[in-house]
Amino acid sequence: MKLLYKLDEKPPYGITFFLALQHMLASIGGIVTVPLIVGGSIGLPPNEIVVLISASLLVSGLVTMAQCFGIGPVGIRLPVVMGASFAFLGTLIGIGKTEGMAGIMGAAFVGSFVVVIASFYMDYVKKLFPTVVSGVVVTLIGLTILPVAMSWIGDAPAGDPSFASLPKVFLAFFSLAVVIFVSVRCKGAIAASSIVIGLAAGYLMALAFGMVDLQPLSDTNWVAMPEPFKYGMTFSIPAIITMSLVYLVVVAEATGDFMALGSNCHTEVTGKDLKRGLLGDGLGSTFASFMTAMPVASFSQNVGIVGISGVASRFVVGISGVLLILAGLFPKFAALAITVPKPVLGGVGFVMFGMITYAGIRMLVQATDSRRNALVICVGLASGMAVTLEPNLLQHFPDDLKMLFHSGITTGTISAVILNLILPSSESEEADEVKEQPEVTAKLRGGE
Repeated sequence: MKLLYKLDEKPPYGITFFLALQHMLASIGGIVTVPLIVGGSIGLPPNEIVVLISASLLVSGLVTMAQCFGIGPVGIRLPVVMGASFAFLGTLIGIGKTEGMAGIMGAAFVGSFVVVIASFYMDYVKKLFPTVVSGVVVTLIGLTILPVAMSWIGDAPAGDPSFASLPKVFLAFFSLAVVIFVSVRCKGAIAASSIVIGLAAGYLMALAFGMVDLQPLSDTNWVAMPEPFKYGMTFSIPAIITMSLVYLVVVAEATGDFMALGSNCHTEVTGKDLKRGLLGDGLGSTFASFMTAMPVASFSQNVGIVGISGVASRFVVGISGVLLILAGLFPKFAALAITVPKPVLGGVGFVMFGMITYAGIRMLVQATDSRRNALVICVGLASGMAVTLEPNLLQHFPDDLKMLFHSGITTGTISAVILNLILPSSESEEADEVKEQPEVTAKLRGGE
């Protein structure tokens, strides 16, 4: 496809703003939704969730600008949008419920150095996560967080008569239908913004039903500065290990995103470029933990926008970063997200979490069809889902091991990596692995 604007070209200001806005709209759903989900799941009050969302928007904007324009050896200098990733979601909720926000920030801080270190050892890390292993991990990410969407639709304790009442189910279905309709019937920036549009449509319907509590909006200031180290940091070894495993998955995903982005920009991505990009990714998450924000990762949907629109200008996406920063400095915007009813989030979540699962399945389909890989896939998925569906399997484990293996993502990842390392493979299978290309995974962060 011919590029309308090349990597280092600057479109006119008016066009730049519009193109930057569509990148922002495509990414903002995930950036807002991840801290919204995590904060709500671990019981943070609305005013603290607002702070979490604002900080995530601010950090996403700053790290996006660093990736686009570069800061010394950091930043890939490609039009990449960075934001809160759904890959971390299940792990963040699990750590938050046992260790609190301080535990999340501590694990995110230490784990971020996994990405930094991995940038210097890409060949070895990629061997740990071939397509068959990455596919298991990404599939588990989608499957293990799907129950979160179900609980949102219910919007009440299990067994409560109001759980999943008909108005709540209708609201979830309506939001889901809008996302599907926009994705199928629209194109370009509008289709890429289907998550945000679905949330907006569901929100308006909820307003008509009288199901929206606007109190958090009125209680929030117009302007506020970030609150670094708001919760402090605590360091739990099981939490750090769990988070580090997810960061390894993010390394594999980011590599695929950067390679795909280079192709869309008609630019060769060298090993040095990948190192700079992963340094930006890892140090961005380090910075996020300081600022009380969610860990960041590259957004695949924005990679798709570059390919569809033919606009490869890194200056356009850099302006998207500026827009995200402005959104983070005005808490009224974050407070508005707090007022979105949970059934609306649940309906949209079906698509977001399902798309993550679909991305994993696509990766598994690309893996070599062999008995060995079938064992890696089956045992990896089964072990991950086993602890998710029946947590009591771990009831006699020591507390530290419970913390490590309670996450289906962690258990499945460890199983798949170990089996992939110890099971013998034929020469033909090894040749096929060499040919495999990094797969771009959907992180509908509005995640993929």
